[in-house]
Amino acid sequence: MIGGLLTGIAASPWVRSALRYGAIALATLLFLVALRRSGERAGRLAERLETAEKANEIQRRMLEAAARRPRDRDDLAERLRDGQF
Repeated sequence: MIGGLLTGIAASPWVRSALRYGAIALATLLFLVALRRSGERAGRLAERLETAEKANEIQRRMLEAAARRPRDRDDLAERLRDGQF
């Protein structure tokens, strides 16, 4: 009974046209939502990459500073006397 009624309604040309445009509008809406989510995800990944790069730069500076430090107290005293520290 219901199947026959839906078949009869869908047989009308204007209903088929409305269904077609509705399906196109729904597909476009879903595409735009997916595109927005993808953009948000890419933004978060770019922010995470930037944060990691900053942390790596800070760590690199710390390692360079540690490589230049005085080896012992005598080396520290010598640097202080020479005015290099």
